[in-house]
Amino acid sequence: MSFTPYVPGRTPRPPDGAYDALKEVSVPLSDCRAWREGLRFYREGAFWEAHEVWEAVWMAAPEKSAEKLMVQGVIQLANARLKRRMGRDAAAERLEGMARDLMREAWARAGGAVMGVAPGDGGICEL
Repeated sequence: MSFTPYVPGRTPRPPDGAYDALKEVSVPLSDCRAWREGLRFYREGAFWEAHEVWEAVWMAAPEKSAEKLMVQGVIQLANARLKRRMGRDAAAERLEGMARDLMREAWARAGGAVMGVAPGDGGICEL
């Protein structure tokens, strides 16, 4: 990673619009740039940045779809990881529970993997 991830109260906040170029959304959502960049950020420990670009995917996902639930779940998971890094463990635990529930519902609706994320595959869904 060639930058310091944003952690509120600890590192400088990126300027507004800093990640706009990465928010490109296309169909299928699982292949769009915003989803892929969010995964990269998440895996590199840049949780605020992952959340930032995934918002565009969440907004584009069809209402009540497994995809919308999955994106909402990973956004909550990134938020939980950020809270943990900030030492806010109670908030992190609450958000991890929300993420777990959303992701499980997405998997149930889809009958398996959603957006390339499968239950128990390690990586992003290590809950």
